[in-house]
Amino acid sequence: MQTYIALLRGINVSGQKLIKMADLKVYLSELKFSNIRTYIQSGNIVFEASDSDEIALAKLIENKIAEKYQFEVPTMIRTQQEILDVIARNPLEIDEQNDFSKPYVIFLENEPAIELVEKVMVFNSDKEVFQIIGREVFIQYKNGAGTTKLTNTFFESKLKTKATSRNWNTVNKLSSF
Repeated sequence: MQTYIALLRGINVSGQKLIKMADLKVYLSELKFSNIRTYIQSGNIVFEASDSDEIALAKLIENKIAEKYQFEVPTMIRTQQEILDVIARNPLEIDEQNDFSKPYVIFLENEPAIELVEKVMVFNSDKEVFQIIGREVFIQYKNGAGTTKLTNTFFESKLKTKATSRNWNTVNKLSSF
């Protein structure tokens, strides 16, 4: 059995796409996942499964949510080791005294084409610094994430793939949850 982390996009935000994590655990147990745990209400699920196809696992979760709630929730899957690797390869500075310097990680469904990455890099600035490595965007919002134009939707449109973001504290918590 492999440990996976499912990162759901856009649930329980601003009163939209409401899903109780306790209910979701029950529904996902119907998929033969085991040791299912959730972390905070923003759609972080840790579970074990024998299937090693991350895309198939994401589709199973997306289909189960659509069946139970009648709305779509894009889902990115990473192994626990992949989350540890994300932490290890973070290229951005972390200043524990300054919350705004703590990075976010935007998890992408697919690794974007190099020509798309090159085009989006022009949006780096002194206020919003990011690097794209594989299926992750490491980003720091110097003025906070609440005012940025470099959102999940921005990266989805520019990189032609689905995306969901987590703050650095959540990424670290998921690595050992």
